[in-house]
Amino acid sequence: VALGISNEIITLPPAEAQVTHWQYRVVPRKHTFNRCCRLTSVNEEVLSELQLSQPEYFLFTASDGVELEGWLMKPINFEPGKKYPVVVEIHGGPAVTYGLAFFHEFQVLASNGYGVFYCNPRGSLGYGEWFAQQVIADQGGMDYQDIMALRNYMDTVEWADSGKVGVTGGSYGGFMTNWIVGHTDRFHAAVTQRSISNWYTKYGTSDIGFYGNRKGMGMRDLWDSEGFLMERSPIRYAPNVNTPILIIHAEQDYRCPMEQAEQWYIALKRLGKTVEFARFAGENHELSRSGKPWNRRERLRHILRWFGEHLK
Repeated sequence: VALGISNEIITLPPAEAQVTHWQYRVVPRKHTFNRCCRLTSVNEEVLSELQLSQPEYFLFTASDGVELEGWLMKPINFEPGKKYPVVVEIHGGPAVTYGLAFFHEFQVLASNGYGVFYCNPRGSLGYGEWFAQQVIADQGGMDYQDIMALRNYMDTVEWADSGKVGVTGGSYGGFMTNWIVGHTDRFHAAVTQRSISNWYTKYGTSDIGFYGNRKGMGMRDLWDSEGFLMERSPIRYAPNVNTPILIIHAEQDYRCPMEQAEQWYIALKRLGKTVEFARFAGENHELSRSGKPWNRRERLRHILRWFGEHLK
């Protein structure tokens, strides 16, 4: 049984009954959590030897006036008055949420001299059904505009070097990274991870199943909406890419299959773009979170190397 963001319940056969729709009688209160309270002291000895950057919460305004939540993390050993390269991180899903939780990749970037910015664009959870559904049949639409609003906000942060801005994301965040570099030159380096480049071919190869792909596209099918699917596919805009981009993908990724990365790499390489491709054998969609330790370290080394070459 699965509950989707449209409040529908789906059961798989055999089943005696199938509930096709439900709705809440009472709209829940909205709560915003932007402060952390420490409850445990796990790994306190290790953490006492490390410097961690603390997320700073802020609000900014989208192009259509919607208020969005964002966070920034200053580089370790931050010096006021100094300019720093920055990296925008984009979450996957898209139906998940960023917040104050620890994420090692952010800390690795901060410890290597980068500021980190992230937000919850349209499609994220935690802001109501309307907000989450904004990306259905609008991939690369308002979610892209929200990321660009964050990019605009960065220009108001005194220490953020607007001439040294990177972008990275995984899964749907990888799709967004691919989409961004095909539509703007305001980012100076990109790392796309476990990404989507072609919605048409992903339709029948991803383990998310044909229903998930079809619903995400507003119930469109391959044979009557080929133009729409390709219009929303980053590979259509490969000729526009001027941003140096590193592709990171795991060979046993069945959520965003390897062919997505291969198509993207070949398209960019054929067009003479600045692109590299790091393939991880024996890993899947969870490489960054639960991959083999040596591969997880190697992935971080690739990210630092790429941003180091193009942002410093």
